[in-house]
Amino acid sequence: MYPINSISHVSSMPSRRTIISLLAFTLFLSLKPSYSKRLFSNLESLEDHDICDHKNLPASHDLRGDQLTLLISGFSETRLPLIRQIAAAYSSLPSIFEIFIIWGNTSTPSDFFRFQNFESLGAPISVIRDPHLSLNLRFSPRGIIRTRAVATCDDDVLVDPASVHLAFRVWQRNPEKLVGFFARSHSYDISSKSWIYTVDPAKFSMVLTKFMILSIEYLFEYSCKIPARARGVVDEWRNCEDILMNFVVSSGARSGPILVEGKARDWGDARNEGGVGREVGLSMRNVEHRKRRGLCIEEFHRILGRMPLRYSYGRVVGGVGEQGMCEKGGDLVLCDQELGG
Repeated sequence: MYPINSISHVSSMPSRRTIISLLAFTLFLSLKPSYSKRLFSNLESLEDHDICDHKNLPASHDLRGDQLTLLISGFSETRLPLIRQIAAAYSSLPSIFEIFIIWGNTSTPSDFFRFQNFESLGAPISVIRDPHLSLNLRFSPRGIIRTRAVATCDDDVLVDPASVHLAFRVWQRNPEKLVGFFARSHSYDISSKSWIYTVDPAKFSMVLTKFMILSIEYLFEYSCKIPARARGVVDEWRNCEDILMNFVVSSGARSGPILVEGKARDWGDARNEGGVGREVGLSMRNVEHRKRRGLCIEEFHRILGRMPLRYSYGRVVGGVGEQGMCEKGGDLVLCDQELGG
């Protein structure tokens, strides 16, 4: 395994391309962009071979470490305009080598994507149609991935460029861990004598696939080494693949994930007032969502015979600014804040 480097703050001067990416991201949030560069391919499923056969996967020394591959999970055809714009925005980021939209809806007509136009601002964009319906396939090891790091994200979340850059730098220093922006926790309920899924303001033990970065090695571990019964729970309940991946990584790293402070537009959040994405979000289908995910933790614990999840505390920030408060103009403000004339 890779060495662990403790990190609490990462800072660097933004590159010219990062600044351009930030401008593109800002424009995306306010406009429907019109792109001039087209780098798109429609791939049929690449799962017609044994995904657990190492000869079908690239050698580790051939994988690049300076960029990452982005895997966007897609299912709903009605959400495709949003996916198209999110993929284009991510394609402008200097840390993104390639983007694959992993299409899991097997009922989508085979020629559907022949008439879809995906525009890129940099990194090439491809659509991969999975052979059958399974959330496990978002973690399938794929021979076309050419980077050591992969980021998996939902089709209704857009993280801003500076935050993606920070998260990737953190992962490069801690490649054995999961790095993400959305944290959750597990806990043991004494009254019911069961594991529960929760949000704890003081600690966390999981990061969500809304956007997480991990080593390509864990795709193989998830798909080929853990008991098939664990993946069967994911298929049966159509949920909890992110929880299972947290089990896998925490077991390998023997430590919890890393939470990075960042800005993300989340169209799937139930607190949005209307808008695209609310009607098809998997986690919003019923009020039993959190209970069901607690049952997933119970089942994974039973199947694996251990509880590998570990708590982490705090988060990584991109910069440390002025902390002192001063009175200026009758108000308490940060001491280095200049008041407008």
